[in-house]
Amino acid sequence: MTSEIKAVARRHLETDGANLSLRAVARDMGMVSSALYRYFASRDDLLTALIVDAYTTLGETIEAADAAVTDRDALRARWLAATRAVRGWALANPAEYALLYGSPVPGYKAPQDTIPAAVRTPTVLARILSDGFASETLADITATAPRSSARLTSTVLADLKRAADAVTPGLPEHLLMLGLTSWVQLFGVVSFELFGQFNNVIAARAEYFDQQMELMADLLGYP
Repeated sequence: MTSEIKAVARRHLETDGANLSLRAVARDMGMVSSALYRYFASRDDLLTALIVDAYTTLGETIEAADAAVTDRDALRARWLAATRAVRGWALANPAEYALLYGSPVPGYKAPQDTIPAAVRTPTVLARILSDGFASETLADITATAPRSSARLTSTVLADLKRAADAVTPGLPEHLLMLGLTSWVQLFGVVSFELFGQFNNVIAARAEYFDQQMELMADLLGYP
């Protein structure tokens, strides 16, 4: 029953966005709304379940894409496979992507329950960077990147260190800075495509996406 409720709610996401109504979901299922509260105590509880599911499936998709690259030293190939998987999942699941990375839902505050699922995708991207650092493949970028991190304020450096300790302990802050930059670029390009900002601007979107991700691979120092 819980799975069916979430399936109906996902269909509502496609038509109504995150403006979910438990009453509308119950009506589609032929139930009285009070019966739905046995499974989800509120609209926010249902939204949280949908968010966790979406983060989980996105995480599984990017993890599988990275794992499919058998040469674990092929950092650029792993990066491109992982980022293409993010774009592919977003295009296949636009309503769920919008729930995760679109406008905040008015009145909704995501609980801590969403964090373990949410970090799966950035963890894959950080692991590729961390593997490159551990193997000394990124020695050249490690030698030059500190010049840019020297311009960061102490408060930003503290944020980067906290993030590094949570996701990839031991990764230098300047490499995490480059990683975060590439992460922002990845989701920025996907969001621009999905939300229509490329309309009448970029037609060859798959090729443009790949070129952007190649630029980020250059920035990260992936050979």
